[in-house]
Amino acid sequence: MKKILIIEESPLFRDYLSKKLAEYEIEVVHGVNGLDGMLKIRSEIPDLIIMDYFLTRKSAMEVLQEKLRNPNTKNVPVIMMATKLGSKHIMELAKFGVRKVFTKPLKLDALLNTLSGLLGITVSIDPTPSIIEAHFNEEILFIEVAQGLNTEKIVLLKYKIKELMSLYSVPVPKVLLMLAGIELGDNYREKLDLLFKTVLEEAQENPRLVKVLSSSEKISDFIQGSKDYAAIGVTDSLEKAMDDLIGLKPDTFAHDEIARERILSSSSPTGEGQESITMRFEGENTVAKAMGALKGNALVAAVDDDLVIRTLISTVFQSAGWTIDQFEDGKAFVDALGEKNYDLVFLDLMMPNMNGFQVLQELKTRGQDVPVIIFSALSKKETVLKAQEYGVRTYLRKPLKPETLLQKAAEVLGATF
Repeated sequence: MKKILIIEESPLFRDYLSKKLAEYEIEVVHGVNGLDGMLKIRSEIPDLIIMDYFLTRKSAMEVLQEKLRNPNTKNVPVIMMATKLGSKHIMELAKFGVRKVFTKPLKLDALLNTLSGLLGITVSIDPTPSIIEAHFNEEILFIEVAQGLNTEKIVLLKYKIKELMSLYSVPVPKVLLMLAGIELGDNYREKLDLLFKTVLEEAQENPRLVKVLSSSEKISDFIQGSKDYAAIGVTDSLEKAMDDLIGLKPDTFAHDEIARERILSSSSPTGEGQESITMRFEGENTVAKAMGALKGNALVAAVDDDLVIRTLISTVFQSAGWTIDQFEDGKAFVDALGEKNYDLVFLDLMMPNMNGFQVLQELKTRGQDVPVIIFSALSKKETVLKAQEYGVRTYLRKPLKPETLLQKAAEVLGATF
């Protein structure tokens, strides 16, 4: 049986890998600090070491020097984790057998691929396209699942919830699980069961304090038909879900302000440390993947009364061979809809002649199911909530950055093409 030594303070990462690698007959040993790690290296003689660069009791460099002095562990490969390291430090680490340096928070698919190569095994993961995001705002845990249900990410969510609850010092949070627009595969019942079981076991054992935002009849039927989940409230109204969790009436001013803040922003952590687990995978929805799938022939509309914004969008995407049509207001865009079929629309919500909401209504009336990324100023959070009523799930806040535009387009189009 092969053995991996993980030298890191948090047990979450160790627990995840222990369960994941058990089926491959790989034992995972944990060192809680640098000194403990040095002792484990001598006694366990691992086949691979995964360690944090920032350790207590003994530094990472001292641990590596100890490994190098021991003839039994001298050639053991090392994977290093760090929040940030300069090129000088990375070059120095290479002398001690460090094969790979991962920046925290880790992307687990990239780590598993590296493990496969170093250990000579093939670690498989669920290929279902899926995006899972989780954040706290005060005592409400918001979990959003988009595209599909991925078993790997649902398992990872268990550890993400534990990490967030520790960082934000919330022992028993209320939960809003957003499943709007999700695509369900043939084995969706098994995955839904794992998702709800994870939420109830790790975050909130009282199903009445868990709300699901979804318009899917399959999801609603699954919940209502389960004795374990029947008490979970399901609604297709964001406002109603927030009302149930916050306990305010929908016609009060406080309701509107609190709902907007909590759905769109995160609180600051109250505990020490930082997030080490990301729900993103390295191989999913990258810019190259989305652009490659489109083969450089995407037709994009930039609808904004700000010439600077339209020019920025054109500059960013024309370099990829995409065709960008610019419109200074919503009416000009709507008039062009009969002539062209757009693959993606960047839409400002506040424009003269015809604003973004009127454009979204026109698209809905015409049955045009085109992906839309809306723009919202930081002080206009309420506009995002209103846009969600039209099926818009993605937004960007101004001012815009080129890399952010590329990332959002890749996420949207990577799942569509």
